[in-house]
Amino acid sequence: MSALPNIEIGPFTRAQGSIVLPGSKSISNRVLLLAALAAGETTLSNVLDADDTQVMRNALRTLGLSILDQPNHVCVVGGCSGQFPVRNADLFMGNAGTAIRPLTAALAMQGGNYRLSGVARMHERPIRDLVDGLRQVGADIDYEQEEGYPPIKISAAEIQIKEVVKVRGDVSSQFLTALLMALPLLAKEPVRIEVIGELISRPYIEITLKLMARFGVHVTYPDTQSFVIPAKSSGAVYQSPGQLLVEGDASSASYFLALGAIGGGPVRVLGVGKDSIQGDVAFVDALALMGANISAGDGWIEVSGVKNPSGKLNGITLDCTEIPDAAMTLAVLALFADGDTRLNGIASWRVKETDRIAAMAKELMKVGAIVEEGADYLVVRAPATFTDWRSPSTGIDTYDDHRMAMCFSLAAFGPNALTINDPNCVAKTFPTYFAEFAKIVT
Repeated sequence: MSALPNIEIGPFTRAQGSIVLPGSKSISNRVLLLAALAAGETTLSNVLDADDTQVMRNALRTLGLSILDQPNHVCVVGGCSGQFPVRNADLFMGNAGTAIRPLTAALAMQGGNYRLSGVARMHERPIRDLVDGLRQVGADIDYEQEEGYPPIKISAAEIQIKEVVKVRGDVSSQFLTALLMALPLLAKEPVRIEVIGELISRPYIEITLKLMARFGVHVTYPDTQSFVIPAKSSGAVYQSPGQLLVEGDASSASYFLALGAIGGGPVRVLGVGKDSIQGDVAFVDALALMGANISAGDGWIEVSGVKNPSGKLNGITLDCTEIPDAAMTLAVLALFADGDTRLNGIASWRVKETDRIAAMAKELMKVGAIVEEGADYLVVRAPATFTDWRSPSTGIDTYDDHRMAMCFSLAAFGPNALTINDPNCVAKTFPTYFAEFAKIVT
C-alpha cells in the first residue's frame, strides 16, 4: 500500500472469503529473541514481517547476531548461547513494546553497556516495573529523561539473582514476560518470581511459558502469583528446537471474524484454530456471546453471520482483562449490536500505542455511537437508526495506532462511506491489512 494520507472505504454489506493470517506478533518477537539466546541455529517459519518484528531483528543484528530473512516469511537465527557478541550498543526500538521490554531484561544480564530509545510515544510508555524488577538482581539501569520511561541506559553490573524477585503485574504482562525470559540466563539456583497485585493479560504469559519450554526451559507455577525458574544446568540455557512454526496472529484474526458476523460470511481465517496458544483466540467466545455463528478446527476458524432471531448481534458485558487487544474489535462491533456493550478491565489501553480508551470513545462518537468512558471501561451503544449514523468529514483518526485503523474498517459496514486517516499505520503488525480486507468485502 502506498503512503496515502487517507483512504475511503465502504459502505459495504457483504463479507465472504478466506484469509491467510500473518504470523503472530507476540509469538514472532518472543521466538526471535529466544532463538538468538539459544545454542544452535533455529529456522522460524511464518514469522511476521512488520515494523515491530523488524525492530527486533535489527536490534539483534546490531548486537552481533546472524538473522537471515528468507522468502515466504522464513527467518534463520544463529544463536549466541546466551551471550550477545556486541557489548556496547545504541538501539532504536521504535514503538515496539514486545521488543524493548524483553530485550531490556536480556541486555541487563549481559554485563555490557547499552542504550534503548524509541519514537516519542515509546518515551511515554511505562517501563518502571520492569526496571524495578531488574534492579532487585543488581542491574544498573538509568532513565535518561522522565523517571519510569525510556530512553534508558544499561551499564555493566554484577548480577546476583535473589531467591525471590517481585514484579507488578497490573500495568503490562510484558514486564513479567521479560523477567521470565532473561533470568534463566544467570540463575545459579532456582529463582522464584512473585507477582504483586493483579496479573493482567495472563494468556500472554502462557504464550511465554510454552515458547520457553520449546527452547528447553520449563518454568513451574506453584500458584497463580508465582513462577519458579529452574537453576541453570549448563553453559547454554536455551537450546534451539531446530524449527518452529509461528501461529497466525489471533488479534489480527479478530477483524476478519467480526466481518464474518456483520457481513454474513462465511469468512474463514487460516493459521490459527481452536487449539491456539494465543489468548486472543478467546475473542471467538465473545463473538459467540454476541450471537455469531462460529465453527473451528485445527488451524482455522470460520464465522457465518448471526444466529439471533433479530439477525443482529446483541450487546454484552465482558471482562476483557485477558484479551485487551481483541477487545478493541468488540468496541467497534458494538456499532452493529442491539443494546449496550460494556467492556471492563481495559485500563491497559491507556498505555498502549495511544490512549486507546480516549481514542476509541472519540472516534466511535464521530460515527454516531453513544459512548461512556471510564478509567478502565467503555460502554458503547449503536446509533439508534441508520439516519443517526454519521460519516465525519474529517475522517477517522488513527493516532499512529495500527489497531485503531483496522478496527474502524468494520464501521464501513454502516450506511455511509468512511475515511480512514493514516491507514499506513497498520504496517506495525499487518502491512497488507487493507488489501486483504478489500478482497473479501463488497
